[in-house]
Amino acid sequence: MRMDWGRGNFAARARSDTLPAMQWNVTLTARASFDAGRQAQELLRDAGCRVTVADPFGPLDVTALRRVLRGEQAVLASSDAYSALMFASPELADLKVVSRWGVGLDCVDLPAATRAGVVICNTPGLLDEAVADYAWALLFAVARRVDQGQALLRAGEWSVAWGNDIHGKTLGIIGCGRIGRAVARRAAGFGMRVLGHDPALASGRVDGIEAATLERVLAESDFVTLHAALTPENRGLVNAARLRLMKPTAYLVNTARGALVDEAALIGALSRRELAGAAIDAFAVEPLPADSPLRSCPRMLITPHQAFNSVETGEKVSLLAAQAIVDCLQGRRPQYVANPDVLASPALRTTLS
Repeated sequence: MRMDWGRGNFAARARSDTLPAMQWNVTLTARASFDAGRQAQELLRDAGCRVTVADPFGPLDVTALRRVLRGEQAVLASSDAYSALMFASPELADLKVVSRWGVGLDCVDLPAATRAGVVICNTPGLLDEAVADYAWALLFAVARRVDQGQALLRAGEWSVAWGNDIHGKTLGIIGCGRIGRAVARRAAGFGMRVLGHDPALASGRVDGIEAATLERVLAESDFVTLHAALTPENRGLVNAARLRLMKPTAYLVNTARGALVDEAALIGALSRRELAGAAIDAFAVEPLPADSPLRSCPRMLITPHQAFNSVETGEKVSLLAAQAIVDCLQGRRPQYVANPDVLASPALRTTLS
């Protein structure tokens, strides 16, 4: 089932002379672009787009994408599976633009998109502060046992859950890009020592982060927070051997990608009390299956990949993702193109200046 949000009126618009004599069909698979994207939807309709909302929302698999994107020119996308097989599908022959709601592109085969002439856009920079805030929210909640205290009180008990201090401890950041550095800035207010590991991080101290090896970050930190992009090289980065490097009093926080962590190894470490706790917002398989052992793992706080879900940030990201589609429709290069080589390709499915 798909919900039609109507179409814009070309003839009545003051900007109609700048628009191509065509109408684009645009599907929203990113739930956030629906929940916090009314202005983005209006922007698309005002530009002459017929906007359709996928039901269910993404992430969608190949079969579902073929169904909902048949005859569509653009998609405001969740972390759907945009593989080489998808871009070669006849059902997607009209697809010109995939505009990702968010930053991550591990779900998109960029070389295949370029070969197919499809422009891939994303929204870097807008999620940084919201995700950094949420990483700290999880860190505080798991360290001070906030979820356990609430559960006891709701169960009718008046009992306390003992946690651990944050102030003055050592914070380890794996992935020191924009979000990792935003997390580090917040640590200064808590008098924390900050260690960081990132292949691009220079030696010494940068933005308050002391560069260190991955092994040192894991071994010396009281709190380890993950902010690395997922690549083939770092899939399963935090595995059983690396979890054993961590202190038994340490906590792991993941607001990045679930596949960075060996989830079975993490469950084992927590069950054996080899870690004090973990707060996880991203999973290897999403949505998290109802029978996943992560749901019942002791000393683990889990949330449904909502680190970026603040209303203000959602509106900004939705607008930027929608603007990329409008730019392509109106023949302009979008601000952020993830596969810029496509712009010079004879296979390019739209015309951009």
